[in-house]
Amino acid sequence: MKQLEIKTLIKECGIDELSELERELVEQAKEATRRAYAPYSNFQVGAAILMGNGKIVMGSNQENAAYTSGLCAERTALFYAASANAASPVKKIAVAAWTPPEDPKKWEEGFQKEPISPCGACRQALLEYEKLYGDIELILYGRDKIYILPSVASLLPLGFTEF
Repeated sequence: MKQLEIKTLIKECGIDELSELERELVEQAKEATRRAYAPYSNFQVGAAILMGNGKIVMGSNQENAAYTSGLCAERTALFYAASANAASPVKKIAVAAWTPPEDPKKWEEGFQKEPISPCGACRQALLEYEKLYGDIELILYGRDKIYILPSVASLLPLGFTEF
């Protein structure tokens, strides 16, 4: 029997360590949380995708009383990006999550302290686009720290890509 080890390298940084473009992508993801429809969970997620043509496409989670009919922010942004910019590859995606803070006037405090990562379904959807276009960098925002991953495959190393 052979044992294999899988390692994922994650960069941890603060907002001030991001490039201007990366900060803009994070700000767009944060802004997208305002467009979430999350009356059941109150967990508003925003995603912003940088396309190869320089456009930024945003998406937010959309819930539904029939829970499985809802869609995560990452897939909302990804599917919109692919349909509206079909000839342009996906280069980066930033993700942010927000819940209502105790003091509604302190909007920024509603963002999660720790970064959140895409769910399994979103990882798979992103992985398929990564297979088409090449590596997609992930920027996962948290108030206290940000994680940067070089590719979707680093989140889903044994992903389903052969079909």
